[in-house]
Amino acid sequence: MSTVYIPHFSPKQKKRASKYNNTKTAIDGITFDSKAEALRYSQLKLMLMAGQIKSFNRQPSFILSDGIRYRPDFIVWDGKTIWVEDVKGFSTSTFKVKASEFREKYPYLELRIIK
Repeated sequence: MSTVYIPHFSPKQKKRASKYNNTKTAIDGITFDSKAEALRYSQLKLMLMAGQIKSFNRQPSFILSDGIRYRPDFIVWDGKTIWVEDVKGFSTSTFKVKASEFREKYPYLELRIIK
């Protein structure tokens, strides 16, 4: 007769704490990395409905030096100007390097930091 091992799983396993103390938040079936990012998404939707902006998209992708990818939270167009937005509670050194490279490589796109 063989013995079958059944692993023990605690029903109340703790969730892993977020690296930056943010809380994932879902709106319109989209899960955002933080409440602040979800709030900005809601604001942009209202601005779109009010005609203040023409369009916006989430997480556009830009290639920086050495194939490094930078994904700001939003790209926004108001009919005249296109800019990118990144929602930050605080700026890490990695972000500062990427932001600097982005501004150098894409000088025609303004990078707006939303706090």
